[in-house]
Amino acid sequence: MKGPDPHQFDSVLLSPVRLAILSTLIMLKEADFMDLQATLNVTKGNLGIHGQKLEEAGYIEIRKAFQGRKPRTTYVLAARGRRALIEHVRRLELLIKEERS
Repeated sequence: MKGPDPHQFDSVLLSPVRLAILSTLIMLKEADFMDLQATLNVTKGNLGIHGQKLEEAGYIEIRKAFQGRKPRTTYVLAARGRRALIEHVRRLELLIKEERS
C-alpha cells in the first residue's frame, strides 16, 4: 500500500501567514495577539483573519479575556493544529526525498 500523496497539501496551511502562526505556536504553545503580530510583522487585520481561518479549521483556539481593563487575545495551539503542521512538514520531506531520487 502506498503512503500519503506528498503533493496533496492541507489548503489551510498553504498561506504563509497561517503557516507562520502555527510554526510559532508549535514552539510557544500559546502567544498573545500583540506579541504574535510583532513577531510575524503582519497587520492586526491580517493576523485576525488568518487566526480566524485557523480557528475554524480547529487548529488553534482564540481566547479573549480582560487583563484589568485591557482586552487580551491569546492564540493557543490545538492538538489538531500540531498534527496538521507535522503532517505538512512530513509531506515536504517526502517531496525533497522524491526530488533527490
